[in-house]
Amino acid sequence: MENLETCKLFTLEHSIAGELLSTYQYPWQALAHIKDFILKIGPTLDPRAYHSPQAGVWIANTAKIFPSAYIGGPCIIGPGTEIRHCAFLRGNAIIGENVVVGNSTELKNVILFDNVQVPHFNYVGDSILGYRAHMGAGAVTSNVKSDKTPVAVKGTFGTIETGLKKFGAILGDHVEIGCNSVLNPGTVIGRHSTVYPTSCVRGYVPEGCIWKAPGNIVKKENR
Repeated sequence: MENLETCKLFTLEHSIAGELLSTYQYPWQALAHIKDFILKIGPTLDPRAYHSPQAGVWIANTAKIFPSAYIGGPCIIGPGTEIRHCAFLRGNAIIGENVVVGNSTELKNVILFDNVQVPHFNYVGDSILGYRAHMGAGAVTSNVKSDKTPVAVKGTFGTIETGLKKFGAILGDHVEIGCNSVLNPGTVIGRHSTVYPTSCVRGYVPEGCIWKAPGNIVKKENR
């Protein structure tokens, strides 16, 4: 189960939330603490580099916020990031450097590492997306089970009970999610893995693999 650990999924230097994540063995353990972490570090951000247009919101001066975007706090938006038209940031969001949050994308209780792209019609809730992770158009995280019971992470290693009723997905560094895919509650995808378009993903996808369909996960070649 060590491949599910925070240090195996992320390069923590690529997120302002690295300090928070480093204190937990598994990354989903940090989800309940995103709000408090934002409120702790927000006031310490360099006022020459960040401005605070409203209580609990800190936006880098070099970020571009389109006029129709909604920014709810608490939230931190890093340098060079674009929050495009009709994006809906509901709060508890740590958004790194050079991120793209696109048209009609909704975020809630998330950590997006530097250079993440969620550019078209995405929903990302109670989730963490690693460095340079990308979700294709229409790809979403499902963060609550239909029976409302706590979410577990499942794989060949067995089952890990998280105790969380809201937990979407964990994407390691450089993960690619194909268009119109659904990541079911408790999905964890290892670094450099790819999910085919229109997939319905559940459980753990190991590092350096391709999810083609349930039960059909293959190792990438020439890595």
